[in-house]
Amino acid sequence: MKRAGCLFFAVAPVATLLVFLLGPDKDDAGSGAQDALGGRPTSSPADLSEEEERELDERIAEMPPGLAAPKQKELAQQIVASAENSTLDWRGQFDYIEDIGDGNGYTAGIIGFCSGTHDMLTLVERYTKDHPDNGLAEFLPALREVDGTDSHDGLGKAFTTAWAKEAERPAFRELQISQRDKVYFDPAVRMAKMDGLGTLGQFMYYDAMVLHGPGTGERAFYGIRETAMKQARTKAEGGKESTYLDAFLDARRDAMKSRKAHRDTSRIDTAQRVFLRDGNLALKRPLTWKMYGETFKVPQN
Repeated sequence: MKRAGCLFFAVAPVATLLVFLLGPDKDDAGSGAQDALGGRPTSSPADLSEEEERELDERIAEMPPGLAAPKQKELAQQIVASAENSTLDWRGQFDYIEDIGDGNGYTAGIIGFCSGTHDMLTLVERYTKDHPDNGLAEFLPALREVDGTDSHDGLGKAFTTAWAKEAERPAFRELQISQRDKVYFDPAVRMAKMDGLGTLGQFMYYDAMVLHGPGTGERAFYGIRETAMKQARTKAEGGKESTYLDAFLDARRDAMKSRKAHRDTSRIDTAQRVFLRDGNLALKRPLTWKMYGETFKVPQN
């Protein structure tokens, strides 16, 4: 996706992480986060032993699904698609590919894999491992060369045509979904639950992970989270959930404004901030929001 900072596929180090949740604030009723985790504070996921990590995963798995519930996950993809492609039809974006001028080369697919930020290269490499005869395999040398740049060298029209053609194959579509979940959705929801956040907070983390990438730079997800934590305590630290989420959106908005390609902050100002001000911490339907002036609606069912 369009991102700042470095990309890490392992769990990034995070400061002041507490692996316990407090009960819901009185005015935060309906939040998906409950007293499902107990335990001691730790400074970073990397500080956990394998046994502690396994215990933590088991406790997270016992929590309410939140954004991972099927209907909520579908809603999350719709909201992200409204920001990325001005549509609710995220399944219609498998063949999408263009250079949007953000310095990351080509942006493509359902979550905006980028030729300049390594995730497109990883996707094509993994696809080619299982399907060596695919139409994108011949572009792997070029993708390795342009990785980390905005260059189209060795790609161009032939590559974009091949991407669109390959997107007709179910196997390529399934891998896009799998990579979206592995790199963006699952880590975002997991971290949000560790921070004691309900469904809306989990979505905020996911959308930030998508746009800014799971890096530790100041304009990447973990850097934005760290900035927010300096302004307000997370729910897991004993803070008020809505106050922390407001600080997170402030930090994220500043990060977006620092880059020309992201200066339209509709996804915060007329969507996520509105949900937060409405007290919709559970991200309940029906839901109405605006994106770049266009109104989107998702009904009750």
